[in-house]
Amino acid sequence: MTSYHGGAFFDAIGNEFDSLDQIDEVISADVLDAWFPPSPQVSRILGQLLDWAMRTSPPTGSEGLTNRIAETRGVGKRSVLPGAGSSNLIFQAFREWLSAESRILLLEPTYGEYAHVAENVVGCRVDRLTLSPDDGFRVDTARLLEPLSRGYDLAAIVNPNNPTGRHIPRRDLIDVLSRVSPRTLVWIDETYVDYVDAGESLEQFAATSENVIVSKSMSKVYALSGLRVGYLCGPPGLIDPLRRLTPPWAVSLPGQIAAVTALQDAEYYRRRYDETHCLREQLRESLLALADFRIVPGVANYLLCQLPADGPTARTFISCCRSEKLFLRDASATASSLDNRWFRIAVKDGDTNRRMVDIISHYTRKPY
Repeated sequence: MTSYHGGAFFDAIGNEFDSLDQIDEVISADVLDAWFPPSPQVSRILGQLLDWAMRTSPPTGSEGLTNRIAETRGVGKRSVLPGAGSSNLIFQAFREWLSAESRILLLEPTYGEYAHVAENVVGCRVDRLTLSPDDGFRVDTARLLEPLSRGYDLAAIVNPNNPTGRHIPRRDLIDVLSRVSPRTLVWIDETYVDYVDAGESLEQFAATSENVIVSKSMSKVYALSGLRVGYLCGPPGLIDPLRRLTPPWAVSLPGQIAAVTALQDAEYYRRRYDETHCLREQLRESLLALADFRIVPGVANYLLCQLPADGPTARTFISCCRSEKLFLRDASATASSLDNRWFRIAVKDGDTNRRMVDIISHYTRKPY
């Protein structure tokens, strides 16, 4: 059993990549890869060095990448642990910290990997704090603090949350975390936080804490999904034991080169995040003009939407869109708290967003 992560568009391209000529026709809006390319500096250096980088072993412990992350984020090197993407780090850390006797707290809905690893890999007990669509799945910090005081072994908070796109402001979350027992590990997944503001990250807070670990993916905000680079940031007392469990060459040489280079081009990415906000708003307005969608006011590169009550189920709707090579995510399949009309759509460039809206219009104006 595994956690489903989308990627159904590979049904059209082929898992053995035998139909790569289809990539410009397929719209992969069921995963949340960046709509924009990596920094031109990244593309340039990889273009120049790719042959060498593919045949050369990388630095064993990603030492240069660790140094660059620590310098960029303003934390000590011992607080940083790179890995082959955030999912790799989730598996690594949770299996070290948790056992079948452990109890953990998750938001509902949230990123499915956490429940999968906790329940199906480790086999521990999972409790859920259910968020309500009635207030747009907002996380009330006072309501969050109450279960956190019950002595869980670990709590995982995705911020901004996926699939809702809702964000807890840094100052509010720090206020909560400062009241949590140091015996409870708190994992903050900041995969999408740069879309809000890099200053909203809790990395510096985590590095000086006893029990807070920040998980950062470089996939979605740096357009490096295919290279699999992520890292943890937290107190050395938690990071050092995980470092000893990390195999050599955990991050590929192309991945290390790309990540180090991307971290040096903050201005390029800041402009792309600003564009993303405009594109998301344009997509939201276009969808609302089509039908009586309920759309959650997210802050990242995706929208969580509920189809009209008199419309199709998400499963039927997504199947119809897929017939026109538009792949969307059935959010109702990711959480029991979401009914069968919820779907998630990734924000794309302007032309692709218009293509998506055109396809969706065919299935929101016709009877089923």
